[in-house]
Amino acid sequence: MGQPESRERREPEESGLPPGQRLQRGWPVTHYGPVPKFRQERWEFRVFGATADGDKHCWNHEEFSALPFSTVVADLHCVTKFSMVGAEWGGVPARTIVELAPPAPNVTHVMVWAEYGFSSNLRLADFVSDRTIFATHKDGELLTAEHGFPVRLVVPQLYAWKGPKWVRGVEYMTADRRGFWEERGYHNVGDPWSEQRYSYQEVPGDGPEL
Repeated sequence: MGQPESRERREPEESGLPPGQRLQRGWPVTHYGPVPKFRQERWEFRVFGATADGDKHCWNHEEFSALPFSTVVADLHCVTKFSMVGAEWGGVPARTIVELAPPAPNVTHVMVWAEYGFSSNLRLADFVSDRTIFATHKDGELLTAEHGFPVRLVVPQLYAWKGPKWVRGVEYMTADRRGFWEERGYHNVGDPWSEQRYSYQEVPGDGPEL
């Protein structure tokens, strides 16, 4: 994959942030658990579950790195109330993965899986957004291990926990189920503009049917 071309960064404004957020200068390191050690010879990105052809699709690190590279300029809103704006994310668009490994017609959600069994559920519509990207770079530089190298998901329209670090694959699902943080009290959808932080804020239709 090539390096992204540099783009002008827009001047951040507090007034343009979602409710309850504050502007962050720099990029804090936030995650649960230790930073995994990358072993290139063992690394694999998988798409499985309700695929259109019923098969599992896999790419090793060399193959994944050769997929079409794109860039997205987008903000990152953390549920801990900081927002980092105008970052340039480079990597593989989620839509590219969907085109290469299509879901079955009845797929409604995906579960994004990362190291240590970490998971985050997304509506299919959020996953296939043209701004959702499996990022390998930020502002033209390769991600560091602390920030998710070799791959992290960026879903700009949702809180940042919906975009896990150290992603290893995607599961297509025909019904919703909660991921790691959603099982621990965080909102099932996670829209920062509606300030959907916690599960007690959910209304019918936000979460999986019981």
